[in-house]
Amino acid sequence: MEEWSVLGHWPFWAAAVPIAGAAAWGWAAARSKNRENPSVPAYQSELLHSLYNYSPIAFAVIDRQGRFLDINHDPYELFGYSKEDMAGQSFVRLLDEDSHTPTLQTFYRTLNGENCSLDIRIRHKDGHPIDLNIATSPMIRRGKTIAILVFVQDISERKRTLERNHYMAYYDDMTGLPNRRHFMNGLERRIRETAGQELRPAICYLDVDGFKLVNTSFGRDFGDMLLLQVAERLTRCLSVHGDLARMEGDEFAGYLGEVSEPAEAARKVEQIMEVLEEPFELNGVPIHLSASLGVAVREPGDDASSLLRKADAALHRAKENGRNDYHIHTPDMDPAALDKLTFQHEMRKALSAEEFVLFYQPQYDLASGQIVGMEALLRWKHAERGYISPGEFIPAAEESGFIVPLGDWVLEEACRQNKRWQDAGLPKIPVSVNLSMRQFFRRDLTAKVEEVLAQTGLEPQYLELEITESMTMDVDRASDCLAILKKLGVQVSIDDFGTGYSSFHYLKNLPIGKLKIDRSFVRDIQQDPGDAAIVSAIIAMAHNLQLQVIAEGVETEEQMHFLRRHRCDEMQGYFGSPPLPAADMLKLLEDKRNRFALSVTSEAAAASEE
Repeated sequence: MEEWSVLGHWPFWAAAVPIAGAAAWGWAAARSKNRENPSVPAYQSELLHSLYNYSPIAFAVIDRQGRFLDINHDPYELFGYSKEDMAGQSFVRLLDEDSHTPTLQTFYRTLNGENCSLDIRIRHKDGHPIDLNIATSPMIRRGKTIAILVFVQDISERKRTLERNHYMAYYDDMTGLPNRRHFMNGLERRIRETAGQELRPAICYLDVDGFKLVNTSFGRDFGDMLLLQVAERLTRCLSVHGDLARMEGDEFAGYLGEVSEPAEAARKVEQIMEVLEEPFELNGVPIHLSASLGVAVREPGDDASSLLRKADAALHRAKENGRNDYHIHTPDMDPAALDKLTFQHEMRKALSAEEFVLFYQPQYDLASGQIVGMEALLRWKHAERGYISPGEFIPAAEESGFIVPLGDWVLEEACRQNKRWQDAGLPKIPVSVNLSMRQFFRRDLTAKVEEVLAQTGLEPQYLELEITESMTMDVDRASDCLAILKKLGVQVSIDDFGTGYSSFHYLKNLPIGKLKIDRSFVRDIQQDPGDAAIVSAIIAMAHNLQLQVIAEGVETEEQMHFLRRHRCDEMQGYFGSPPLPAADMLKLLEDKRNRFALSVTSEAAAASEE
């Protein structure tokens, strides 16, 4: 055969010698040699017979022209051919095209006396591929290689297992995109390849805006379907394999190519944002999505990790600036990211160092002027910087997850302090504590509240938990949680009402006792007719739903009179009292003459409220 012309020729008659004859010759030769050489085992022929007939490993004898002389196992299951079909046929005829050359090279080396091993792919008679490992050894007679012994092992399943493991290690199982590890390895390789060149690698880090709301509204299965659609759209802009990866959740990373300046990368990012503008469809409902992106272009000294970290920092800046936009990394962001980590660390230290304290702001009954409640407000007295605004550390605590242990401390301290004042004989009034989103959706929230009440001894009716409107969007979960809290005897109010997405249907059915009108509406009720109308409508609606109403941020007597005229139940704000440290709040509660220290009973006020 032509493929084997380089291997020399074996006489035609030799190719026709059956392996049984060769075995018989070998047995006779072995018996003769045994008589001459006592070190040769007497059972050598029996050993050869057992190996041929009972070996668990298949092996074949191939002549010098590459044709099958014999095979010890029935080859039908492995090759789809019988022994008779394969006798005298070329081994090469079975090979996949890519395995031709390496197999011929291996056989050539074996004919020259080498033992070899090789992974090859053959084609079964029905056409499907089979992966084999072959080990070859020369068959020698009188110092000359007369044939090749080929040991055959099916490794198809092993290769499939390796391929599966490789896929799981380097690809996202849902979208089929490369994962973080794959992307980082590819980015590191590209950084090495472009080192010292004028063009520099650029990447983007993308986060889908509002994706958690989709999961909440439709469920995780539909959320996964949406991510598949997002991935498909992104591949339109980043079509080269490895340029797009799903990093985690709703976050993707993209390789934007090599650029000479950031503006070139920005043009690519704008294309990405454009493909997401067309609405997606989910369960027959059109969904409009946007994305926030961070862009980073490699600077000298950047490796893959530092470049991705810069893109992530730029992404956070884009989200802070309102989302649905992109931001290119600048050097000033690196200290900002470090400052954020340092700040989060300082918060954790502050809790153990007892730097956090509670202030209390009284809540007044607008009819009688008496203090009927108080809200616990968290303050941070930093050892070096003094008081830090809650507007600075609360968002940082929420982002890092530290809000959960911090919120637990607030709950415990507020209940403990209120119980202490009650035990001292002061008026029994409820204390309000704000719950963060993370706290509210914890599975053990109700158990935690029950535990705190038991530890502090505070009766449940003297604890009020404030939640935001957005927490009620998951109606089923919110209903279950609020029902348990109500059963415990704990009161629940909706804070900052009017700024979220509450449905009147939800308000009617959820076990809520009070609405707190957001200060943004109260601030301009005297100047803005729209705000005045909103406030009066909220009060009327709440009363029709048998809910109490408290107005936040009351700072002037005119605002107080307006609220009284429209039958608002309570008020809270600097006009009554600013937030007070515990010692000052104690004095306020001890002053039995203390009332709403305004002319609420004056003739002028009474006349204005007629």
